[in-house]
Amino acid sequence: MLDAFLGPLQETYFQKALIGGSIVAVVAGVVGCLVVLRRMAFLGDALSHAMIAGVAGGYLVMKMFFGLEAHAPGMLLGSLLAAIATVALISFVSRVSRIKEDTTIGIMYTGIFALGVVAVSIFRHYIHIDLMHFIMGDILGVADSDLWVSAFTAAIVLTVIILFFRHFQIATFDPVMAASIGLPVLLLDYLLTVCVSLVVVSAVSMVGVILVVGLLITPAATAYLLSDRLDRMMVLAGIFGITSVVGGLYLCVWLDSAGGGAVMLFCTLQFLVVLAIAPKYGLLARWLRLKRLVPQQVVEDVLTTILRHGQTTPLPVIRNYVESAQGDLRKALRRMVQDGLIVEEGAGYQLSEDGRKEADKVLRAHRLWEAYLERIGTPKDELHTTAHQLEHIGGTADYLDERLGGTDKDPHGRTIPEPR
Repeated sequence: MLDAFLGPLQETYFQKALIGGSIVAVVAGVVGCLVVLRRMAFLGDALSHAMIAGVAGGYLVMKMFFGLEAHAPGMLLGSLLAAIATVALISFVSRVSRIKEDTTIGIMYTGIFALGVVAVSIFRHYIHIDLMHFIMGDILGVADSDLWVSAFTAAIVLTVIILFFRHFQIATFDPVMAASIGLPVLLLDYLLTVCVSLVVVSAVSMVGVILVVGLLITPAATAYLLSDRLDRMMVLAGIFGITSVVGGLYLCVWLDSAGGGAVMLFCTLQFLVVLAIAPKYGLLARWLRLKRLVPQQVVEDVLTTILRHGQTTPLPVIRNYVESAQGDLRKALRRMVQDGLIVEEGAGYQLSEDGRKEADKVLRAHRLWEAYLERIGTPKDELHTTAHQLEHIGGTADYLDERLGGTDKDPHGRTIPEPR
């Protein structure tokens, strides 16, 4: 069993894949947090597909003018220029036309991707690029030059993120406030786009289009389920990126499958596990919250029933006036005791000070509705029933009070409680 884990680590190709994949995963996860929070996931996909035009252009220039074939820096520069051109075109078209940004992204990235494919086919005697390798990647065939390029790019991008972390944080969560305090929001947007472009172009040749987009989005989304703080989210995203690469590579070796596909499969399975068990935003936590949820109408009916009773109210009295299943009513009473709205006394319940305030609000809304309904001609025998249904609509009491001119009596002559 131990050999299954230690055996691959002795292979050079596995070590290079592990190092290269981890470098890409960390920087992609960190940048991906900003991409996810800014809802730029589709832009990352667009940039990765547009790389083919830049790779083809860089390859062609280096081959025809310098006689160099598959020159990594040349293709990196071409890819970066293609990414910048893609972003510029997307920004220009969405700004000068009625076409929305998401539609513009779809148009431009497919067009530039098609341009790259056509360029590769036309200049096939000069450009020797395997399009399937470009899309799927070959993480198990990482070259030394790929490692150096990815490490250099990761150092630049992480340095930018660290230096401008506060600026990115403010511009991401509140761009209006960022602009009001003098931050160059547009420049920060372009700087983030350049960082995303650098991550994508440095990783595509090593891991392929599909894997680089997956590592940019999925670990960050996984971290988003576990953290409400950007710095912690970035750390978690980097960790999830590394575990995706490690787990995927072992899965690839054990199953004898494609490396990039195995990494992305493990990354997705990791996301689904966290989605299920995340303590705050997971499916299990959501199910437990829904199970414990008490309808607000039941709570308000209990409060007004105890208020009208005027003394310690037994459970049978509450059940007689509150329409709810017996189990739901008991759950509501337990929750209200925990929240400090009511106090259990002997065989009944009394309102606490906070509970009395809430009960007065509901009673005020009920009597204002009765007064308003009478004014618009509702039959007298329907006033109470209709008002009972409408009293639970929040934020209506002050409006009704204003429409009624500040009346202090309901149609039955009872005093309408003052706002508290």
